[in-house]
Amino acid sequence: MTLSDELRRAAAFVVLCLAQVLVFNHIRLFNCATALVYVYFVVAFPRSYPYWALLLWSFFLGLFVDLFSNTPGLSAASLTLIAFLQPFVLTLFVPREAPENLRTAVSTMGLSKFFTFAAILVFLYCLVFFTIEAFSFFNWLQWALNILGSTLLTIALLMTLESVRK
Repeated sequence: MTLSDELRRAAAFVVLCLAQVLVFNHIRLFNCATALVYVYFVVAFPRSYPYWALLLWSFFLGLFVDLFSNTPGLSAASLTLIAFLQPFVLTLFVPREAPENLRTAVSTMGLSKFFTFAAILVFLYCLVFFTIEAFSFFNWLQWALNILGSTLLTIALLMTLESVRK
Protein backbone atom coordinates (compact mmCIF):
# COMPACT_ATOMS: atom_id res chain seq x y z
CA MET A 1 0.00 0.00 0.00
CA THR A 2 1.99 2.94 -1.27
CA LEU A 3 0.92 6.56 -1.39
CA SER A 4 0.59 6.51 -5.18
CA ASP A 5 -1.69 3.45 -4.96
CA GLU A 6 -3.88 5.21 -2.42
CA LEU A 7 -4.02 8.37 -4.54
CA ARG A 8 -5.06 6.28 -7.56
CA ARG A 9 -7.69 4.57 -5.43
CA ALA A 10 -9.00 7.94 -4.20
CA ALA A 11 -9.14 9.21 -7.80
CA ALA A 12 -11.03 6.07 -8.85
CA PHE A 13 -13.39 6.62 -5.92
CA VAL A 14 -14.20 10.16 -7.09
CA VAL A 15 -14.43 9.28 -10.79
CA LEU A 16 -16.69 6.25 -10.27
CA CYS A 17 -18.90 8.13 -7.81
CA LEU A 18 -19.30 11.08 -10.17
CA ALA A 19 -19.84 8.84 -13.19
CA GLN A 20 -22.57 6.94 -11.37
CA VAL A 21 -24.33 9.99 -9.99
CA LEU A 22 -24.06 12.27 -13.02
CA VAL A 23 -24.37 9.79 -15.89
CA PHE A 24 -25.35 6.21 -15.12
CA ASN A 25 -28.17 6.95 -12.65
CA HIS A 26 -30.00 8.72 -15.47
CA ILE A 27 -29.77 5.82 -17.92
CA ARG A 28 -32.36 3.08 -17.57
CA LEU A 29 -32.58 0.62 -20.45
CA PHE A 30 -35.90 -1.11 -21.18
CA ASN A 31 -37.18 0.06 -17.78
CA CYS A 32 -35.19 -2.67 -16.04
CA ALA A 33 -31.43 -2.19 -16.54
CA THR A 34 -29.37 0.37 -14.69
CA ALA A 35 -25.59 0.38 -14.91
CA LEU A 36 -24.08 0.23 -11.43
CA VAL A 37 -20.52 0.92 -12.52
CA TYR A 38 -19.21 1.85 -9.06
CA VAL A 39 -19.21 -1.85 -8.12
CA TYR A 40 -15.99 -2.03 -10.14
CA PHE A 41 -14.29 -0.22 -7.26
CA VAL A 42 -14.77 -3.27 -5.02
CA VAL A 43 -14.02 -5.80 -7.75
CA ALA A 44 -10.64 -4.16 -8.48
CA PHE A 45 -9.20 -4.31 -4.95
CA PRO A 46 -5.99 -6.37 -4.73
CA ARG A 47 -5.76 -9.58 -2.76
CA SER A 48 -3.52 -8.26 0.01
CA TYR A 49 -5.47 -5.08 0.75
CA PRO A 50 -6.40 -4.77 4.44
CA TYR A 51 -9.88 -6.07 5.05
CA TRP A 52 -10.95 -3.21 7.31
CA ALA A 53 -9.84 -0.64 4.72
CA LEU A 54 -11.74 -2.44 1.95
CA LEU A 55 -14.90 -2.27 4.06
CA LEU A 56 -14.40 1.43 4.86
CA TRP A 57 -13.70 2.45 1.26
CA SER A 58 -16.75 0.52 0.09
CA PHE A 59 -19.04 1.89 2.75
CA PHE A 60 -18.07 5.48 2.01
CA LEU A 61 -18.40 5.04 -1.75
CA GLY A 62 -21.88 3.58 -1.23
CA LEU A 63 -22.71 6.41 1.18
CA PHE A 64 -21.68 9.09 -1.31
CA VAL A 65 -23.65 7.43 -4.09
CA ASP A 66 -26.64 7.26 -1.73
CA LEU A 67 -26.35 10.94 -0.84
CA PHE A 68 -26.52 12.02 -4.46
CA SER A 69 -28.96 9.36 -5.69
CA ASN A 70 -31.70 9.65 -3.08
CA THR A 71 -31.32 6.02 -2.06
CA PRO A 72 -30.75 6.31 1.70
CA GLY A 73 -28.46 3.50 2.81
CA LEU A 74 -29.23 1.24 -0.13
CA SER A 75 -25.90 1.49 -1.94
CA ALA A 76 -23.90 1.69 1.28
CA ALA A 77 -25.40 -1.52 2.65
CA SER A 78 -25.13 -3.41 -0.62
CA LEU A 79 -21.58 -2.29 -1.42
CA THR A 80 -20.36 -3.01 2.11
CA LEU A 81 -21.79 -6.53 1.88
CA ILE A 82 -20.02 -7.09 -1.45
CA ALA A 83 -16.78 -5.78 0.05
CA PHE A 84 -17.26 -8.22 2.92
CA LEU A 85 -17.63 -11.11 0.46
CA GLN A 86 -14.95 -10.05 -2.05
CA PRO A 87 -11.93 -11.75 -0.38
CA PHE A 88 -13.86 -14.99 0.07
CA VAL A 89 -15.09 -15.06 -3.54
CA LEU A 90 -11.57 -14.17 -4.73
CA THR A 91 -10.11 -17.24 -2.99
CA LEU A 92 -12.27 -19.42 -5.25
CA PHE A 93 -10.44 -18.11 -8.33
CA VAL A 94 -6.88 -17.58 -7.14
CA PRO A 95 -4.54 -20.48 -6.29
CA ARG A 96 -3.03 -20.55 -2.80
CA GLU A 97 0.49 -20.15 -4.16
CA ALA A 98 -0.44 -16.91 -5.95
CA PRO A 99 1.42 -13.82 -4.72
CA GLU A 100 -0.17 -11.91 -1.86
CA ASN A 101 -0.10 -8.62 -3.77
CA LEU A 102 -2.05 -10.09 -6.72
CA ARG A 103 -4.16 -7.50 -8.58
CA THR A 104 -7.65 -8.56 -9.50
CA ALA A 105 -7.49 -8.01 -13.24
CA VAL A 106 -7.82 -9.88 -16.51
CA SER A 107 -4.06 -9.63 -16.98
CA THR A 108 -3.32 -11.49 -13.73
CA MET A 109 -6.30 -13.83 -13.36
CA GLY A 110 -7.18 -14.57 -16.96
CA LEU A 111 -10.32 -13.57 -18.80
CA SER A 112 -12.62 -16.41 -17.73
CA LYS A 113 -11.66 -16.32 -14.04
CA PHE A 114 -11.91 -12.55 -13.82
CA PHE A 115 -15.21 -12.52 -15.71
CA THR A 116 -16.70 -15.16 -13.40
CA PHE A 117 -15.33 -13.45 -10.28
CA ALA A 118 -16.76 -10.07 -11.35
CA ALA A 119 -20.07 -11.61 -12.46
CA ILE A 120 -20.59 -13.28 -9.08
CA LEU A 121 -19.94 -10.05 -7.18
CA VAL A 122 -22.09 -7.95 -9.52
CA PHE A 123 -24.95 -10.45 -9.37
CA LEU A 124 -24.83 -10.56 -5.57
CA TYR A 125 -24.73 -6.77 -5.46
CA CYS A 126 -27.75 -6.44 -7.76
CA LEU A 127 -29.62 -9.13 -5.85
CA VAL A 128 -29.12 -7.34 -2.51
CA PHE A 129 -29.62 -3.85 -3.95
CA PHE A 130 -32.92 -4.57 -5.71
CA THR A 131 -34.22 -6.79 -2.92
CA ILE A 132 -33.74 -4.03 -0.37
CA GLU A 133 -35.14 -1.46 -2.81
CA ALA A 134 -38.30 -3.47 -3.51
CA PHE A 135 -38.64 -4.70 0.08
CA SER A 136 -41.36 -7.06 -1.11
CA PHE A 137 -41.91 -9.68 -3.74
CA PHE A 138 -45.27 -8.27 -4.84
CA ASN A 139 -43.95 -7.47 -8.32
CA TRP A 140 -41.43 -10.30 -8.51
CA LEU A 141 -41.14 -10.21 -12.32
CA GLN A 142 -39.97 -6.58 -12.33
CA TRP A 143 -37.61 -7.41 -9.44
CA ALA A 144 -36.08 -10.32 -11.39
CA LEU A 145 -35.80 -8.23 -14.57
CA ASN A 146 -34.07 -5.43 -12.65
CA ILE A 147 -31.54 -7.89 -11.22
CA LEU A 148 -30.88 -9.64 -14.53
CA GLY A 149 -30.79 -6.50 -16.67
CA SER A 150 -28.63 -4.50 -14.29
CA THR A 151 -26.25 -7.43 -13.78
CA LEU A 152 -25.74 -7.90 -17.52
CA LEU A 153 -25.32 -4.19 -18.23
CA THR A 154 -22.96 -3.68 -15.29
CA ILE A 155 -20.81 -6.67 -16.24
CA ALA A 156 -20.56 -5.38 -19.81
CA LEU A 157 -19.39 -1.98 -18.53
CA LEU A 158 -16.98 -3.55 -16.03
CA MET A 159 -15.37 -5.65 -18.73
CA THR A 160 -15.08 -2.51 -20.89
CA LEU A 161 -13.41 -0.66 -18.03
CA GLU A 162 -11.11 -3.61 -17.45
CA SER A 163 -10.05 -3.62 -21.08
CA VAL A 164 -8.78 -0.03 -20.80
CA ARG A 165 -7.22 -0.46 -17.33
CA LYS A 166 -3.44 -0.62 -17.13
